[in-house]
Amino acid sequence: MRFNDSHFHLLNYIQRGPTAREFLDMTAGRVGRVAMFGIPLQQKWDYFLSGDHAPDYYLSTNADLYYYSFVDAVIAREYLSLPEEDRGRVDPMITGFNPADMYASDHIERVLLTFPGVFAGIGEFSIHKEFVSSKVSGHAASLRNPALDRILVKAAEIGLVVIFHNDIDHVRSSDPPHHAQEVLDLFARHAETTIIWAHTGLGRFVVPAEGHVAWLERWLSDPRYDHVALDISWDEVAKYVVGDDASADAWATLIGRHPTRFLFGTDAVAPADWEGYVANYTVYDPLWERLDADVRAQVERLNYERIFDAAIPRVRAWEQRQLAGSDGG
Repeated sequence: MRFNDSHFHLLNYIQRGPTAREFLDMTAGRVGRVAMFGIPLQQKWDYFLSGDHAPDYYLSTNADLYYYSFVDAVIAREYLSLPEEDRGRVDPMITGFNPADMYASDHIERVLLTFPGVFAGIGEFSIHKEFVSSKVSGHAASLRNPALDRILVKAAEIGLVVIFHNDIDHVRSSDPPHHAQEVLDLFARHAETTIIWAHTGLGRFVVPAEGHVAWLERWLSDPRYDHVALDISWDEVAKYVVGDDASADAWATLIGRHPTRFLFGTDAVAPADWEGYVANYTVYDPLWERLDADVRAQVERLNYERIFDAAIPRVRAWEQRQLAGSDGG
């Protein structure tokens, strides 16, 4: 077994992908556990924009995206279709809520109580995301929206792991990065919530500032943020991390100083085969070569197990309390 995958999309932007059975067969003996989720947004096929071209990605059309809550039922169904001995490899996540909606926390509760024994956390869900935020129908998500605070408070109450996407900057960068302080303020407000910040705030077009690694070093050393880990998922992020020797050295040093705070994830989206899936892992070879064996083990496997193994019993206990209370009238 090479790694656990902290960031995997079984479905794509039009809610298509392999079955959970097909994915587990594809990765059998090569991947351990996987945080499995869909994508909360559906790409609209607007005929008056695309004609007969059916877009399957948000960069393929100018049409809107909209929240697709049924995705959580699809992921639950896929999980429940697996035999008991295979379910231990999958940690499903709730994604089908609008983080700009004050009722989003109600959706999370409703999904847990409809499918008890299934979900381990919420996410990946996005607040600020390059080119995506402006395409979402309705009011844009924001770090300043109290709906987001309600979601994170609810996650802490239940014990859910949170996988959170928020670009650190706009596509057109600024100094300091536009969202840097706001995201730290959010983390500080929710010290009881277990948060995994996806991609360390980077993206396809959101590039690291010159001092990005030093900025990460500063707040990772601050005990106010001990509840926050970072994933290094996505091959688009890897191109910044291992783009040259100096960058790979800097990231390896950072991770070596904070080995319990980083997780590997592929950010693969509905992969068709093993080669397409594992490419998001092998692109990091220059980083893996620079990490001590014990540090690499934590990033690839152990941090995942520690975080999710701590969360799941709390979530199951919360479900049991709620269901017992409803049974009692």
